[in-house]
Amino acid sequence: MNYNSIQKSLLCTFILFLFFSIITKGQNYKQNTIEVLTENVLTEAAKNLNEKPITITSYTCDRSAGSKNDFYSEGDYWWPNPNDINGPYIRKDGLTNPDNFTEHRKAMLRLSIIVGNLTSAYLITKDTSYVSAAKTHLKAWFISDSTQMNPNLLYAQAIKGRHTGRGIGIIDAIHLIEVVKSVMIFDNNSLISEQELANINNWFTEFTLWLSTHKYGLDEMVHPNNHGTCWNMQVAMFAKFTQNDTILNFCRENFKNKLMPNQMATNGSFPLELKRTKPYGYSLFNLDAMVMNCMILSDEQNDLWNFELADGRSIQKAIAYMAPYVKDKTSWPLEPDVMYWENWPVAQPAFIFGALKFNNELWFELWKNNKHSLEVEEVLRNVPIRNPLLWLE
Repeated sequence: MNYNSIQKSLLCTFILFLFFSIITKGQNYKQNTIEVLTENVLTEAAKNLNEKPITITSYTCDRSAGSKNDFYSEGDYWWPNPNDINGPYIRKDGLTNPDNFTEHRKAMLRLSIIVGNLTSAYLITKDTSYVSAAKTHLKAWFISDSTQMNPNLLYAQAIKGRHTGRGIGIIDAIHLIEVVKSVMIFDNNSLISEQELANINNWFTEFTLWLSTHKYGLDEMVHPNNHGTCWNMQVAMFAKFTQNDTILNFCRENFKNKLMPNQMATNGSFPLELKRTKPYGYSLFNLDAMVMNCMILSDEQNDLWNFELADGRSIQKAIAYMAPYVKDKTSWPLEPDVMYWENWPVAQPAFIFGALKFNNELWFELWKNNKHSLEVEEVLRNVPIRNPLLWLE
């Protein structure tokens, strides 16, 4: 064997070593993720097995212009005018009005938490009793005429004296993403009947059509900050579930040509989020949603994880920008958020999925070592993905 042949042989051996090292490391991260989450998942699932469904029909608000089956919420940062107590509300950015109606939003969040947790428990144990429990909630929300939610958000984030609903309220439905992911897992494992699946699919087909054609949806689609990111994230997930390739491809192009170029700076930050009164929390929220766009929209033909703009902007750069401030929040260069500053960061999904995709040990540790059991409603509401196990398949 000559010298060149030896060099080539050594190079091939080294490449194979690197390849198998990367694969093994990725598998270790997945196994470590399961180990980190198992105890908490099964503890919560034991409670959730006996939880009864609660849908939006359990709560009504006199200020809603819709019916009992219509989702209703009110804009967070809108308050009574002290100079005209019965007049239109006024805005206080970043300051949540605790007297606004939020029961429907809480009910949807509860649905997401329970179904996502029960599905995670099934994936760990293969015990179908968790699936049966989850399906009682799915039936109540999407199948039963008396308790289901109408497939639109016409009355979300209303403002007293100003709007009966707004496109900006579409962000309230991001918590249906893991509900849909759970249904897809049930289907993949033959754990849901054809009729149940068809009924839920029909609901989300109507909802996706509404989100992509109604003025509210079209307004939210072009919203220049996290609202636009979240429109793309949830519409992509619902289109994937309903096998709407036209909308799925639109979401891919929208991510590459609109969301990333218009929202991300060359250093990986999100300037529109940094301008808010809660720049730290909003930066994390938008990063999580951007990462989930990559998770949902990537497949064998479309790799958004490694997509780069001409100037090098990418999702990897966005995760890298926030990582030092998650590791050490005191290094954050801006003023603290006006509310909930002490509650961030938590186990942000951006770092677990970034770690898995890019084999980044630091990012895995940032996810592993932060809080996994979330109690503060504002935090729960702004962490779009709380069940990583659903996404490890």
